[in-house]
Amino acid sequence: MKDKELLKGNIAIARAAINSGCSCYFGYPITPQTEIGEFLSSEMPKRGLGYVCAESEIGAINMALGATSTGAKALVSSSSCAISLMQEALSYAASDELPIVLINVMRAGPGQGHIYPCQGDYNQATIGGGNGDYRTIVLAPSSVQECVDMTYRAFYLSQKYRNPAILLLDGMLGQMSEGAVINENPYPEVDNSTWRLDGAKGRKSREIHSLEPSQDKLNRHIFEMNKKYQLLEKEEVDWEEYICEDAQYIITSFGTMARSAKAVVNYYRQKGLKFGLFRPKTLYPFPYARLRELAQKTKRFIDIEMNLGQMLKDVRLSILSNAQISFIGKPVGDWLKESEMISAIDNIIKD
Repeated sequence: MKDKELLKGNIAIARAAINSGCSCYFGYPITPQTEIGEFLSSEMPKRGLGYVCAESEIGAINMALGATSTGAKALVSSSSCAISLMQEALSYAASDELPIVLINVMRAGPGQGHIYPCQGDYNQATIGGGNGDYRTIVLAPSSVQECVDMTYRAFYLSQKYRNPAILLLDGMLGQMSEGAVINENPYPEVDNSTWRLDGAKGRKSREIHSLEPSQDKLNRHIFEMNKKYQLLEKEEVDWEEYICEDAQYIITSFGTMARSAKAVVNYYRQKGLKFGLFRPKTLYPFPYARLRELAQKTKRFIDIEMNLGQMLKDVRLSILSNAQISFIGKPVGDWLKESEMISAIDNIIKD
């Protein structure tokens, strides 16, 4: 077992990416994720790996398209408004079945927004801004240790399913430091020898492309992609439950915000009220089925996010009409404090 280190979230991600076998990085400096590229600009050349500080965000993500088509493990990192510029290329990557890993360290929006940490990119990540029937794998860490663990998982799942994977965290987690262990990558290598473009020597040439002139071929391709997403939803859903066994009130929250929500659960438990916390670790695939089970025995759900209710729609789709649901959130500014959440919840549960 390796020793625990004091690590900033961004640095933990960068180190885990190298351990994951990342062979090339393409990025563009933007707060609050710049340390990822800064760290890799020093470390990757030492290892003979590829590092490019691109001329633009669009340049970075399209370079990754080319690199992953050769079988390379490519990483791109950026933040919010810059991720918006990459949506077309993510649609291409999904259609081309290219396993790009994208890190989004969220800042406030819309538009240029501000450098304050926020959780306003949930819709962008889980629904996407590109065209067509596609999905991206989305993982949401809540600690620096999970930044490490989920970076490993993002590389593995992207390779396993040949699909873009997003690690979605807010600026607070990217910038904060806490103890974490950089263990070895626990996942096996995924064989990509059957599809990568590495030179047609002694074999038939291959193609990777999004444009399909035949309607029948395109339909078949999209249906095959959908089978992959169905398998993801069956096999790869992940979440955390905290004291939900007997909970009459369940708080739903993701990422760093869930850490503060856990403290609120402890506060109400000490007062004799049966509160629990449900935190999705995979935002896509979302744990609809487990939330629906909990809704059969829970009085009320309280969704808490650092936005105006983006995950709320998925919570509603999960619980349907089986329980009441309330929302607490704000889009930007001071992080939602424990006292603010308690004050809002007191007003909710007195009704």
